[in-house]
Amino acid sequence: MPAKPNSITEQLPDTPQVKEALEFLTSIVGSACQFKASDIHIRAGHQIMMRLDGRIRQVKGSPEMSDEMIERLIYPLMSKYHLSLFKEENQVDLSLSDNKGNRVRVNMFRQLGQLAVVMRVIENVIPDPDALGLPEQVRNIARMRQGLIIFSGATGSGKSTSMASLLNEINRDRYQHILTIEDPVEYVFTEQRCVISQRQVGIDVPDFARAMKAALREDPDVILMGEMRDPESIEIALTAAETGHLVFSTLHAPNSADAITRMVSSFGGDEQPTIRAKLAHNLRAIVTQRLLPKKEGAGRTVACEVLTVTPLARELIVDPMRIKEIKDLIKGGDKVEGMLHFDEHLMQLVRDDVITDEIALTNASSSTDLALKLKGF
Repeated sequence: MPAKPNSITEQLPDTPQVKEALEFLTSIVGSACQFKASDIHIRAGHQIMMRLDGRIRQVKGSPEMSDEMIERLIYPLMSKYHLSLFKEENQVDLSLSDNKGNRVRVNMFRQLGQLAVVMRVIENVIPDPDALGLPEQVRNIARMRQGLIIFSGATGSGKSTSMASLLNEINRDRYQHILTIEDPVEYVFTEQRCVISQRQVGIDVPDFARAMKAALREDPDVILMGEMRDPESIEIALTAAETGHLVFSTLHAPNSADAITRMVSSFGGDEQPTIRAKLAHNLRAIVTQRLLPKKEGAGRTVACEVLTVTPLARELIVDPMRIKEIKDLIKGGDKVEGMLHFDEHLMQLVRDDVITDEIALTNASSSTDLALKLKGF
């Protein structure tokens, strides 16, 4: 393995190659920020593309990129560690900063033998929950003091942004230690009342599992683990929650029941009853979210579903034959318990004139039921 750098961003040498690469990065990220693009796609044999309001579009006037051009514009900004890792594995995750302090999360890989880069634009300022449009049921999670909180949804659904927003609420309100473990670090927090430690996998620690083991000796109150990727990291996250910490993490799952099933199925059959019991005892909430286009192409908004773990929810988690009943529990959940059904939030977004009826019905769990509710039935 290559030697690891000492920080998230190594001090770059003052060379013409680095200056050229930084100018390119500043230019392309500046354009992305201007057009409110979420992602930048750079591929050999193609013009530069950006994702705007969920759709990928070519950047008019941009050159057709080649392997040599991508190497010249990206390689000088990579640490020796990440460059060596890419040459070994033909893929690498990292974060980069341009001349103006804008940051991007980068995945570089090869496809059909050619270079490709996808950059996710990371806002400089962590948005507050109101600016994101997070419903009250999600905002209330920042008041919790211990247990496991899971944000679920597809890639690009805004999970990391929502978690960062809630963590920053804690940062403003409490005198505690927040520890994040990420690959790569996305939002860089400015300490307010909290002490904040941010560890990047591959630079500050070899992997999530070892970082989580060490976390329990680092006196955290709140832990953000970027993603639960394997049985070991899931179990350690549950242990951290069990020992009095508030733990945030993410999963790729379309709803709460599937998120629970995915965690449990990561373990062997003999271990699954124990994991179900731990989840029932330590899980506090699952937030599932999607990003939907706003009216008249004015950007995107988040639509959420929230499961809060009540006594009945614990019974359903423990019994594998009843896990599917969680969907009905959320649908009929009392707001006092913090439940929010996805279709209920869609209906509220329509009433607030944020999204169209068509978008709501297209994304509804039950378009028939939602159509009747929108008509007042």
